Amino acid sequence: MPEDYEGSADILAAWRAGLAPEPDLTVTEWSDAKRYLSSKGAAEPGKYSSARTPYLRAIMDALSPSHPAQKIIFAKSAQVGATECGINWIGHCIEVAPGPFLAVQANEITAKRFARQRIEPMIEASPTIRAIIAPAKSRDAGNTQLEKSFRGGHLIITGGNSAAGLRSMPMRFIHLDEVDAYKDDLDDEGDPVALAEARTQTFGRRKKIFISSTPTVKGASRIETEWELTDQNRYFVPCPHCLGLQWLKFERLRWDRGDPRSVRYVCEHCEAPIEERHKSWMLATENGACWQATADPEQVQAARDAGLIGFHISGLYSPIGWLGWSEIAAKFEAAKGKDAQMKAFKNTVLGETWEERGEAPDWERLYERREPWLMGTVPAGGLMLTMGVDVQRGSGGLGRLEADVWAWGRNGESWLVEHFTLDGDVTKDDVWASLSLLCDQTWPHENGMPMKLARVGIDTGDGMTVDQVYAWVRKMGRGQVIALKGRGGFDRVAPVDGPSYVDVTEGGKKISRGVALWNVAVSTFKLETYRGLRLASPTDEERAGGGGYPAGFVHLGQGCTAEWVKQLTAEQLVARKNKRTGFSASEWVKTRDRNEALDCRVYARAVAWLMGVDRWDEARWVDLEAQLVVADAETAAPAGQPRMPQRRRAPSSGQGGGDWFGKSKGSWF
Repeated sequence: MPEDYEGSADILAAWRAGLAPEPDLTVTEWSDAKRYLSSKGAAEPGKYSSARTPYLRAIMDALSPSHPAQKIIFAKSAQVGATECGINWIGHCIEVAPGPFLAVQANEITAKRFARQRIEPMIEASPTIRAIIAPAKSRDAGNTQLEKSFRGGHLIITGGNSAAGLRSMPMRFIHLDEVDAYKDDLDDEGDPVALAEARTQTFGRRKKIFISSTPTVKGASRIETEWELTDQNRYFVPCPHCLGLQWLKFERLRWDRGDPRSVRYVCEHCEAPIEERHKSWMLATENGACWQATADPEQVQAARDAGLIGFHISGLYSPIGWLGWSEIAAKFEAAKGKDAQMKAFKNTVLGETWEERGEAPDWERLYERREPWLMGTVPAGGLMLTMGVDVQRGSGGLGRLEADVWAWGRNGESWLVEHFTLDGDVTKDDVWASLSLLCDQTWPHENGMPMKLARVGIDTGDGMTVDQVYAWVRKMGRGQVIALKGRGGFDRVAPVDGPSYVDVTEGGKKISRGVALWNVAVSTFKLETYRGLRLASPTDEERAGGGGYPAGFVHLGQGCTAEWVKQLTAEQLVARKNKRTGFSASEWVKTRDRNEALDCRVYARAVAWLMGVDRWDEARWVDLEAQLVVADAETAAPAGQPRMPQRRRAPSSGQGGGDWFGKSKGSWF
């Protein structure tokens, strides 16, 4: 290169910089020196200090280029500062060790929120980063909300539900956050974690993969599976009385029943009570707190040889002012005896997986506890109806459609209203015409008002019947009927996701994207149903005191057969070891031949979830009740004449939807 070439000095400087080793500055050191927290994205704005969460130092040091670990696993509870740990790593890579960086959130919505509420405030509040990355400009392709370019690298933020965002470009650094919320199989391309990790292969030992998450269900938790492969580090803290080191366990947190403010931690060495005011002293590394591997020595060595290191921490370590021990005790007391709340407690407070009770409830007990109201009518608490339909293909052209109508009310209570079996050849039109008529039927509410189906969810069946299901769904329109497809695994993002649009063959003609198809995490709704079936009915004393049924209670009335109850309880969740991977995973297995009642329940529940019944506030329920009261007044019988509720089969229109209540041409029934 000629010495007088314009710009030669800059090129030479850049070349020398490229040959220079990366600065020996750890993520912790960079964070303490350069990181500032913005009031837009942090509860404690100002200069970042690792002394606030000293247990994160070892994790951030493992993320540093000088550390030999290539894959860092962090299983944790909420409110321990894990998000800031990942953001510090991003800032360090931008300024100190630039390279291509992929940050993956649960989905595209949370990815945009993360970029807007956490990354952009970090850039704005930290002067050295702000000097490297200019504010996002819509017309600047190199610096948008989800893509940040900087000298020597770029940051891409995407969702774990985006196959396009997880493949193609090589990445040196990858942060996979909240992996237990990712889908099991992404657009039939495989596991999203595996897709993302494959992007680091070209960087060899220089790569860094950081996987963090709050655990979910035992046997289905990604972070649990990853954690079990590591050296399993726990944070050991000293007792302020005897100085004995121990990692904090919830079982040693004690308090007087009904008085969470009396909480204390009992040392496992000297049995002395430790007050929470000692926590800051206990967490400090200068007082002896440290991470220690708890896996067996052979596994520790194998993990380190593979460049793998793992950390676990619970909410018991949360700094003073964040999540207190008394608050943890109060949360536990509130959750005790309530599976759904206890699951959230174990996941978000203790950072542990929840082991579902997958055994089937006793069908005989359920059959004996049937309530006095008659099936075919809607009890007072039922304010919205959905129907689930299961397709059963028999041999020799025979088959049937099984359908269950469920009523839904406040606090997740539900009532089985009626069960139908439509016999016929499911490849022919007759049985589908009968189902269309059923979709237009009404059921009398306890006050006499006919109610219509708000939504109908139908399983798309196996490969032999899927064309018939799609054709019927398309004929019925998109207002009332919804096509569903069950998927394995548990609720990682949402129990129902979609829609995807599938092609339909009708009369020999292919109709592109003719039907909207929704995927259902059947495990989520099966477990929810079983939890509801296990709940105890209120005693006479509780009723006298104004007590009602517990949230999520499943009501069965007179007319419900023993065979149907057996079908509802025909499966159980079991853990089976995968011979190929060596890991255990939970799966549903049938304990009886027929399980249509359980399947129909799942589909009826799925469309109720899609309607938003879980998110309705009290005003919505009051409004539905008011509609029933108005209708009751309009349909009142003349004085002295009793009103006899009847069901009405409305003329088939070929279209569902409309009002949920059966008012038609001035007549209610």
